[in-house]
Amino acid sequence: MRRMPAEWERHAATWVAWPHSSDTWPGCLAEAQAEFEALVRVLADSEPVHVLVQDEEIVRDVAERLGDVARLGRVRTHAVATDDVWMRDIGPTFVEDERDGTVAIDWVFNAWGGKYPPWERDDAVARHVAALAGVPRVRSEIVAEGGALEVDGRGTLIATRATLIDERRNPGAGLADVEHVLRDLLGVTRFVWLDGCIEGDDTDGHVDEIARFVAPGRVVCARESNERDPNHEPLERCRARLLAEPDLEVIDLPMPPPIEADGERLPASYANFYVANAAVLVPAFGDDSDVQALDILGGLFPGRKALPIPSRALLRGLGSVHCLTQQQPG
Repeated sequence: MRRMPAEWERHAATWVAWPHSSDTWPGCLAEAQAEFEALVRVLADSEPVHVLVQDEEIVRDVAERLGDVARLGRVRTHAVATDDVWMRDIGPTFVEDERDGTVAIDWVFNAWGGKYPPWERDDAVARHVAALAGVPRVRSEIVAEGGALEVDGRGTLIATRATLIDERRNPGAGLADVEHVLRDLLGVTRFVWLDGCIEGDDTDGHVDEIARFVAPGRVVCARESNERDPNHEPLERCRARLLAEPDLEVIDLPMPPPIEADGERLPASYANFYVANAAVLVPAFGDDSDVQALDILGGLFPGRKALPIPSRALLRGLGSVHCLTQQQPG
């Protein structure tokens, strides 16, 4: 019997990968790396952090850059080449198994439905991380990404249909097929399926941009108050679906104002927060709504301080805090 722990349960470590591609961050890679360094430093105050980097030369550069926290044993670097760095999606999903302890679920990865070739190195990341963590690995038979899976640690999963029931990811697989695999691998017993996607989200609607558990039976849902904003209708639809669940409390989380780059809307959402052992890391975009989001999330996690992580440059890569992190329970 397996169980996927909730994110707020104790972590042995967090896994991340150092930003390296100017294709992902055109014209702003240095700025993205600076924001990423700030993320790692905040994480290192909470728990051990493992950082994947492209090669041994960059290992030395990153180790020097993070020298003070590395010397304290809070950060370890590993030479593992990746195509991209969204560890939530390319890394393993760690679960607890009654027989084997912590197990790494290795999802088949195909770059969000074949959008960004090549992806062979990313598809191998979970295997490398499992080996480095010293835990058994189970290879999935379906394509899935960690950002598509939101659990309460007690068997309930929230996901959007389009990120799993997708001919580009899992051709020929229906809802029952996907649910069967998720029951087996994650110990899920209840499914809440949403239909929605925010503007600029190239994942087709990862749930970690929309709705997140903050406790068993409590969910925050991103809400756009401007009825003329294209995010208003899909988020209202997701919120209504969650409210239809009789035993779920739904708490509104504001959306930041529209953020664009090169004339394109970026997928900014405060729902992309990460719950570390001692803090809640919240993407910050330099707007007054940052304070409101921090107040809401800080109040929902007693004993953890909600901390802003500057994310405007990271967002240029079409993701932010939660997309970049993957927890290892323990």
